Amino acid sequence: MSDMSRHAGFDATAAATADQSENISRPIGVVRDVSGGTCVVVFDPDRLQECLVDADPSIAMSGQVSSQIKIRVGNVWLLAVVRNLRQALRAEEHGGIVAEVDFMGEGDTEKLTGNIFGFRRGVTRYPMPGALVFVSTRADLKQIYASDGRPNIGIGTVHPTRDIRAGIYIDSFLGKHFALLGSTGTGKSTSASLILHRICELAPQGHIVMIDPHGEYISAFRDKGHLLDVSNLQMPYWLMNFEEHCEVFLTSSGSDRVVDADILARCLVQSRAKNRLAAAIGKITVDSPIPYLLSDLLNILLNEMGKLDKGTGSIPYQRIRSKIEEIRGDARYQFMFSGLLVGDCMTDFIAQVFRLPSEGKPISIIDVSGVPSEITQTVVAVLSRLVFDFAVWARDEETRPILLVCEEAHRYVPNERNSDGSSVAKVLSRIAKEGRKYGVSLGLITQRPSDLAEGVLSQCGTIIAMRLNNERDQAHVRAAMPEGARGFMDAIPALRNRECVICGEGVSIPMRVAFDDLDAALRPASADPSFAEQWAKSGGEEQMIARTTQRWRAQSR
Repeated sequence: MSDMSRHAGFDATAAATADQSENISRPIGVVRDVSGGTCVVVFDPDRLQECLVDADPSIAMSGQVSSQIKIRVGNVWLLAVVRNLRQALRAEEHGGIVAEVDFMGEGDTEKLTGNIFGFRRGVTRYPMPGALVFVSTRADLKQIYASDGRPNIGIGTVHPTRDIRAGIYIDSFLGKHFALLGSTGTGKSTSASLILHRICELAPQGHIVMIDPHGEYISAFRDKGHLLDVSNLQMPYWLMNFEEHCEVFLTSSGSDRVVDADILARCLVQSRAKNRLAAAIGKITVDSPIPYLLSDLLNILLNEMGKLDKGTGSIPYQRIRSKIEEIRGDARYQFMFSGLLVGDCMTDFIAQVFRLPSEGKPISIIDVSGVPSEITQTVVAVLSRLVFDFAVWARDEETRPILLVCEEAHRYVPNERNSDGSSVAKVLSRIAKEGRKYGVSLGLITQRPSDLAEGVLSQCGTIIAMRLNNERDQAHVRAAMPEGARGFMDAIPALRNRECVICGEGVSIPMRVAFDDLDAALRPASADPSFAEQWAKSGGEEQMIARTTQRWRAQSR
C-alpha cells in the first residue's frame, strides 16, 4: 500500500469518525409538549438526513418509528421511543417532523463519553418544552440492554444492532406467565423451540410440559425431550375428575344432562369406593383420583337401574352405559381406557410426564394429534389440571416449579364469544390467575390472540409479539401491552419473519428482537411445503397412497 493510499484511508476513517461524533453531539430535535408518559418532539429533517448515512445503525435509525432517542434533562438522559411521525404544517414548525414519543426510563451521563450509564425504568425528572433531543448510539443501547446479573437466556439481537444480545430474565419470564403471538408463517413455532431449548440449556433439571396439537415439536426435542403420543401416553381414565367424566360419558343436554350427571356421580363414587385405597383413605369424593374398573361402573349402573320401578326412568342409565361400552370397545381410546390402566400408576405417570426427576430430559412433548377429536380437550384438561393440582397438594414440599406450554392456545381458552364452558378453559384460566402462587407457569402460543380469552392474555406478564396481519389481532395485543410499548406495537405489522417485539416482566424495557438462527435438527416440523418443488416431482404415488391408507385404517402412525 502506498503512502498516499494509507493517508487517504486514514482521512476517510477520520472523516467518518468526525461525522459520527458530530451526529452524537448535535441535537436532532426539540421537545414541544409534555404530558404524563409521553411528549411531542419536533425533529429537524436535515439532521435526520445527516444521521441516515451514519455507520452506527442505531444513529442511522434515529427519528424513525420504534427507534430510540434520548432527551437531555439536567445531567440525566431520558430515553424514549418514537411512536408515530407526521409532517408539520407550514405555519406550525417551519416544515419540521412532529413525533409522539413514549418515555422508557432514564440514566446518568458518563462524563468522558456523554453516553448513558446506570439505566433504570421509570421517569423521575420530566423534560420541559424546549429540551434538546439527541440520537441514541450503539454504546447507549449496549448499556440499556445489558444484563443486570439475573439468570437469563439469550434469544437474539436487539434491532437495529447485530451484536447487542437480547436477553430474557428467566424468573420473571416464567414466574408471571408469557404469551408468544404471531400470524401463521412468521416463524412462531421455530421461535418457540428456540426459547424452550435455551430454557432447557439453562435448567437441565427443569420440569416442562408441552401440549403439541399437531406433532410439530417431536423432531425438535428428539434428544432433549421425553416424547409421548397415543402409542405410549398411557393416561389412566380414572384420573379424570367428575366434570371431565361428564364430558366423556354424557351425551345429553339441557335438563336430561342434569339427570344423567346426578346418576353418574352416585355410581362413580360407589365404583371408586370398591378400591382398597378408598378404605385406607376413608371418606372419598367423586373427584378423588382413585382407580376403579369400568366393568364395576357398568355393573353399578345396571344395579341402580334394576332398583327402579318397571321401566320408568331407565333411559338415562341406558344412555350412560351405551356410551361407556362404546368408548371401552373403541381402539382409538385405548391409550386412556385400556384395561391395563386399572392399577395405581398415578405416581409413575406424574413422574414421567412432569419429568421428576428430569434425567437430562427436562421437557415432555405430549403429541395429542392422534387423540380422537371428541376427547382432545378433555385430555388436555386432565393434563393441565394434574399440573395445577400436583402443585397445590405439594405446597408442603420443596417447590418444584413446572412450566406448562400450550400451542394453539385459542383452541383451549377461547374468548367469551366462542366459549363452550369446557373444563380445559376453566383449568387454564385458573392457572393463569393463581398458578404463580403455587409455582406453575403458563406459556401460551397462538396465531389468533383475538380468539384467546382476554382475561387469560391479560395475566401474561411477558408478551412476545411477532408479525400479526389481522387488524383485530393487532388491536387485541395492543390493548394488552403496557403503555410504554405502544411505539413498538406500531411496528408489528412490518416485522420480518423471526422478528418480534418483547415487553413486560421478562425484559428490562420493551425491545425489538431478531431471533437467533436455530440448527435444522432442533427445528419443529412446521415448514411450509414448496408447491413448485413438490409438484415438479413424480413417481411412487401408488405406494405412498397404500401406506397412507393402511395408517388411516389402523388409526395409528
